[in-house]
Amino acid sequence: MIYYFGTIFVLVLIAPILLSYIKATKMLLLFKRPISLLQGYRNFSKLLQKETIISEESSAVTRWAPFLVLSPLLVILFFLPPVTQGAYYVSFVDAFTITGLISLSTFFLMLLGLDSASAFGGMGSSRESFIAALVEPAMVLTIFSVSLMAGNLGIGQAGVNLAEHFPKEHMASFLFAGISFFILLIAENGRIPVDNPETHLELTMVHEAMILDLTGVYLAIIESAASIKFVIFASLFASLFIPFGYGLIAPLAIGVFILKLFLIATLVAILEVNTAKLRLFKIPNLLGLSIVFAFLSLITFYVLGA
Repeated sequence: MIYYFGTIFVLVLIAPILLSYIKATKMLLLFKRPISLLQGYRNFSKLLQKETIISEESSAVTRWAPFLVLSPLLVILFFLPPVTQGAYYVSFVDAFTITGLISLSTFFLMLLGLDSASAFGGMGSSRESFIAALVEPAMVLTIFSVSLMAGNLGIGQAGVNLAEHFPKEHMASFLFAGISFFILLIAENGRIPVDNPETHLELTMVHEAMILDLTGVYLAIIESAASIKFVIFASLFASLFIPFGYGLIAPLAIGVFILKLFLIATLVAILEVNTAKLRLFKIPNLLGLSIVFAFLSLITFYVLGA
């Protein structure tokens, strides 16, 4: 049980560091002076010291929504696959539960954007719902496919099965599912080419548009939720698609898991530096590709057994 709660604590602790690491890696690749890996903590501390101002047009939704955006993501942390052998894990949570909790967090974020009564907030919420409608079915299909290959529909047990008995005979299906999930990781976390987290241009922003009117504690909570959401997707990718290091002794297994998270963050940074942001109406082509790969994974598994 101590490794169970210890892993959750470590994930929460390194969540802001991962996003700072992505930005620092991008700056290095662009031959700029990188920011500190602790910049996420500095921004959080700065936001806590700022005055919290709420629009007169806003309702009580703006006061409660930031907490409701963060809460489902914190719950998901308790449902992630274990990273070390013998650690406690929740075995009955499936793809629908994980996807549903992420969708619930997204719903409250969209509600927050609409409640600001600004054109930007409504535009961002509309775009977010447009993207989410394509992401959610692909995510259910992808996790369901991997769970079938692992021999268990539970996310935790699937991660354990993959780490102990990797399905080499289903490598093609596994590869298709991995490509699909990586596209979803990019899309759900608002990274390039789906969204640009570093811009405030009204023609391109999605996530930033919904939180443009927030400040102080509320903005700090939303930024924390964004970093935890990234670490959730990175953890799922590391546990389900890079399932090695599980059988090592506990401290070493946790260290290998953290290295895998930073490897995923590095891949995201390299992709962002070498890719331009897509136009809004080109995004369905990318997310449609994710759905296609998810279906290919299922079909290859069932029909070809590969």
